[in-house]
Amino acid sequence: MDILIIGSGGREYSIALALKKDKNVGKLYFAPGNGATDDLGENISITDFEELATFVKNSSIDLTIVGPESPLVDGVVDVFKSHGLTVFGTSRGAAQLEGSKIFMKNFLARHNIPTAAYIQTNDLQKASDFIDTLSLPVVVKADGLCAGKGVIIAMSKEEAKEAAKDMLSGESFGEAGTSIVVEEFLDGYELSLFAVCDGKDYKVLPAAQDHKRLLDNDMGPNTGGMGAYAPTPLINEELYKKVEERVIKPTLKGMDSEGNPFEGVLFIGLMIVKGEPIVLEYNVRFGDPECEILMPLIESNVSELFYKAATCDLKNLDIKISDKYAVCVVMASENYPYSNSKPAEIIVNESQDAVIRENTHISYAGVSKEDGKLFATGGRVLLCVGIGDSIKEARDRAYERCGDVHFAGKKFRSDIAYQALK
Repeated sequence: MDILIIGSGGREYSIALALKKDKNVGKLYFAPGNGATDDLGENISITDFEELATFVKNSSIDLTIVGPESPLVDGVVDVFKSHGLTVFGTSRGAAQLEGSKIFMKNFLARHNIPTAAYIQTNDLQKASDFIDTLSLPVVVKADGLCAGKGVIIAMSKEEAKEAAKDMLSGESFGEAGTSIVVEEFLDGYELSLFAVCDGKDYKVLPAAQDHKRLLDNDMGPNTGGMGAYAPTPLINEELYKKVEERVIKPTLKGMDSEGNPFEGVLFIGLMIVKGEPIVLEYNVRFGDPECEILMPLIESNVSELFYKAATCDLKNLDIKISDKYAVCVVMASENYPYSNSKPAEIIVNESQDAVIRENTHISYAGVSKEDGKLFATGGRVLLCVGIGDSIKEARDRAYERCGDVHFAGKKFRSDIAYQALK
């Protein structure tokens, strides 16, 4: 089948790499793609959803996979379905689970899904009064999409109130922050769990752990993610079962009952507190960088997973997951996440070690191509992915691959997966 992938990041590149190994897949298209995706398929520069749907129909493309959250929240799936096209992703209504933190928190409350105590408000005084009732630290979240950066963990009540004020004024995150959620801080450890859903049925993928902070030892500002590993040893069968029974099943049932059946990827951000799963947030797409480590762990044909989810047929799919581990390390540009960086040519040396060549790869994200050369164009530039029989082996291979990549100003953490290797 021919497939269109909507998006331009490492997540979309990684989905494409997995599809390229799939015997059922013909030609790949990307809208818009990046400077490296044209090595895997054809980049399409159409941004209007109606025009893109017409292109898909005229090109007889069999399946569209939507990568990022913004087009989902903006209703691309609804447009494609109105044209009778097969598309993997959530509807605009279901995408509210990520598009509005207020919608998400109220949904959790309506369906008795465990989450932190909170209030939603656009009133600074109400926010301040609630902050005064909480123990430190305090969590303040912008309501709308902020590319994974709209959460402040304040270490003092004054800082929390200042964060609330900056968000509500529009100073911090523009319109995305003019309504906020203030919630209690949960003391535990975080996990990312992904369920591929078709509205009724679902398939759970291995739990992963992301590293949000820019610097080693979880220091520095929050980012879109500086690396991840999967599967994590911080989950067992009992905890998987709790998440399915207390979170995934009631979420699918609740969304269906409210007229927004959930199809696509349910990305559950969890805090595990004394062995109990509590929902921090939902996203409605694969995480980035988690997608980059999950795709290589799926041994069955990835196209079948996406297609059967898009056609509400997951009950007839047996998915096979590798027993190996995957670790990815994000290499970012010089000024990330503070400001833009000057374009820098990327040089990748071919590894002399056959084991490294066979068990690592690079997923490209913030890159452009000029005269056949790749350039880092800012943000998170690429990810080095390592596969191994243990987390340590996968981690070591990923970092060895990092040593083969060179561009001016590159930065990356040196401690990805440290939680699992203590």
